[in-house]
Amino acid sequence: MLQVKMFDYEHEKDLEKQMNHFLRDIEENKIMDIKYHVAAMAEDDQIYCFSAMVVYRK
Repeated sequence: MLQVKMFDYEHEKDLEKQMNHFLRDIEENKIMDIKYHVAAMAEDDQIYCFSAMVVYRK
């Protein structure tokens, strides 16, 4: 069965930390794909959104 896990953080280091924590418990051959996206918005301050989706087999 395919499953997905979504991650969404304002800082890339937070995304990296949480993804590594999640991936540590999944066998490498069970990971089907990882999608990564960065969005930026500029109003008063520049705001970033770092997101990723892991597709894996359970």
